[in-house]
Amino acid sequence: MLSTILSLLLFITLIVLGFIHFNWVLGGKWGFEAALPTNETGKRVLNPKKSDSLIVGLGLSAFGTFYLFQAVFTAIEMPNWLTAYGGWIIPSIFLLRAIGDFKYLGFFKRIKSTAFAKMDTKLFSPLCLFMAFAGFAIQLLAE
Repeated sequence: MLSTILSLLLFITLIVLGFIHFNWVLGGKWGFEAALPTNETGKRVLNPKKSDSLIVGLGLSAFGTFYLFQAVFTAIEMPNWLTAYGGWIIPSIFLLRAIGDFKYLGFFKRIKSTAFAKMDTKLFSPLCLFMAFAGFAIQLLAE
């Protein structure tokens, strides 16, 4: 039961994040500036193209779909290698994101005074850590 609830929470979270990225692909601006790390002078350190947002949106949506199948469509079997490896790889990606690059993002960033860094500390990194722990919990409960 807990595994199903966590899977559904991850599905919803990942699909919403995917839609935000698709919105940026279509020219939307909501949240775009806040989601990009900057240096101390306010200059962006990442300048993603629309294709980058599309790739991330597709990846997030695929991850969300993975958890939807874990929670709801259990009668449809995914390949064993996908559930075995994907179930560990997806949360590992989010754990690495939560840890960060040790400069601009993650819990161990050095640049902490920018608007992005403050949002990263309050929202982005904790969300990634939650997604990592939830994904790991799902895998451990399945074994």
